[in-house]
Amino acid sequence: MDRIRIRGGRRLSGQIPISGAKNAALKLMAASLLTADPLILRNVPRLADVRAMAELLRSFGVGVTISLGATLGEGDEMKLDAGRLTSTFASYDMVRKMRASFQVLGPLLARVGEAKVSLPGGCAIGARPVELHLDALKAMGADVWLEDGYVVTQAPGGLKGAHITFPFVSVGATETALLAATLARGVSRLTNAAREPEVGDLCRCLVAMGAQIEGIGSGELVVEGVRELHGTVHRVMPDRIEAGTYAIAAVIAGGEVELVGAVRENIAALIALLEKSGASISDTPRGLKVSRNGAQPRAVDVTTAPYPGFPTDLQAQIMALMTVAEGSSVVREKIFENRFMHVPELARMGAKVRIEGDTAFVKGVTSLKGAPVMATDLRASVSLVLAGLAAEGETMVGRVYHLDRGFDRLEEKLSAAGADIARIAE
Repeated sequence: MDRIRIRGGRRLSGQIPISGAKNAALKLMAASLLTADPLILRNVPRLADVRAMAELLRSFGVGVTISLGATLGEGDEMKLDAGRLTSTFASYDMVRKMRASFQVLGPLLARVGEAKVSLPGGCAIGARPVELHLDALKAMGADVWLEDGYVVTQAPGGLKGAHITFPFVSVGATETALLAATLARGVSRLTNAAREPEVGDLCRCLVAMGAQIEGIGSGELVVEGVRELHGTVHRVMPDRIEAGTYAIAAVIAGGEVELVGAVRENIAALIALLEKSGASISDTPRGLKVSRNGAQPRAVDVTTAPYPGFPTDLQAQIMALMTVAEGSSVVREKIFENRFMHVPELARMGAKVRIEGDTAFVKGVTSLKGAPVMATDLRASVSLVLAGLAAEGETMVGRVYHLDRGFDRLEEKLSAAGADIARIAE
């Protein structure tokens, strides 16, 4: 099993290209099931999760062709042809690899009228129940039941438009309802919908495929169903979580880095905190420049919230920064109830963190010490890499398959910017 070795103390300098967004690409791939025409996606990140979703789509009979990008900063191109679906069954072995696989449920039901999909797997960071997804489909007229760990759905007469009010903001449930509503009869109104940029990217692709969607970017989406969708060519948006992670890397390690492709608006909540901590962030013609020179970062308090608030997917990374910040900070996790699994590993490196319920109290130290640590989930794993950049000595991160699920060639990008980091194959 591969490991990542980091020798800390190296300042970062240069450019880091931001890949296409994982959380957008996976849902866009699922959208290919809505049409018999080919869907071509550009700027697709090279990730384990993308490969897993491609494998799942192939099991339905979807033709998947991937053309690799020529350079580190160039995403891949993927052609998805769902002209002839041969199955609507998503097995446990397929879906357990990542939670996003569950997003095939809505498109299959909308286009074919039936689907049988395993309950999802993925990172163990909380219960993340699927009831909101299923309630949305039931509101559209689907019959839904559980059978031996599988969700079975049928709508032989097709789905119908409905007014769906989500009791709390859920990106996944919003996307399930959105995908299903595009082919439903009549109008669907999704109230308290997620506003995350990845939802907007999915909406824009669906509109290019012929969907009728209003309210993109707002908390209420209105979808007028159409009889069929057609193919299109769509470029996957830049990954805001990757951009935020590398922004934090520049601050924790020190130096100056240009994040090519980063969009300020998409990580505005993070930028505000990094500037408060003492970092300098400016726009460039190609993205954002992040720098920290001299003084130790200052502690800032963090509370996760749905977009446009601070993203839960950057909580572990910002906590890594706070462990070496001047002063004390409070990190509150309001999205997932079990997302502090990185704390014991940071403690092995000398971090001072105390947890009470959904809150972590962090007392900054002048320096961390390199140590062997173990990744527990995708975002926690990269927080350990960030801590390693600032630590004295050598840090060895195990279970890096978590990293490969969500970060496109991370060690190559950081190494090109001056980090002493390498993948050790075993």
